[in-house]
Amino acid sequence: MIDKDKVLSMVGLAMRAGKVTSGEFSTEKAVKRGRAVLVLVAGDASENTKKMFENMCAYYQVPMRVYGTKASLGHAIGKELRASLAVLDRGFAGSILKLVNPES
Repeated sequence: MIDKDKVLSMVGLAMRAGKVTSGEFSTEKAVKRGRAVLVLVAGDASENTKKMFENMCAYYQVPMRVYGTKASLGHAIGKELRASLAVLDRGFAGSILKLVNPES
């Protein structure tokens, strides 16, 4: 079972450390520039958004997980609704991946 509080807390810590970029445009830019180590996409994001990030992350070999909701991802980083975010630090990304079910 996933402990959502721990995952979202880790995302919040990464944000406070300046290691998260959020929003579709910024996330896409981070992936294409090779800065993103992990991409999280909200479960209630549009199918087009999920598919776009699945394809992009597969091409650039960046792990991607569908996790939480737009509201929970946004709240975790102290912003409004966020459909996607990129973690820019290997340590934070590794911790988040251990908490999130790898098959999701």
